[in-house]
Amino acid sequence: MAPYEALYGRKCWTPLCWLEPGEDITLGPEVVQQTTEKVKLIQERMRTAQSRQKSYQDKRRKDLEFEVGDHVFLRVSRGLGYIHDPSHVIELDDVQVKENLTYETLPLRIKDRRTKHLRGKEISLVKVIYGGASGEDATWELESQMRTTYPSLFESGKFRGQNF
Repeated sequence: MAPYEALYGRKCWTPLCWLEPGEDITLGPEVVQQTTEKVKLIQERMRTAQSRQKSYQDKRRKDLEFEVGDHVFLRVSRGLGYIHDPSHVIELDDVQVKENLTYETLPLRIKDRRTKHLRGKEISLVKVIYGGASGEDATWELESQMRTTYPSLFESGKFRGQNF
């Protein structure tokens, strides 16, 4: 196997390795020896660089252990920082976290309605107020989907507590 193939697992396609049809090339033992030594040197340097990068990463890594009842802060976005202050007290909510670390929020009411025009189609949207562990949040949702999933939000032709 050629040294390039031994290193990269495929044939070399650079102009240095191209031969014209019928052209013969003879490599002396010195060239083969030099090439083998270069391949070994390159492989060793790659292992050294990989080991160095691993050690840099390992120094920054910290093993964390938690026990039942421990309180932790989870970073939910970049740039979020917290300075410890013992006077900060957070009330516990009964949040059921799923295996994929998400939790369900339920729609509380419909706050607004609008129609969006896309490519000649009219799409009815409703602004849904959700309630959950983090308080209230609002998003625009497809009215048809919300009517199917949560029909109680659309009682007697009115949005719950709102007239539109």
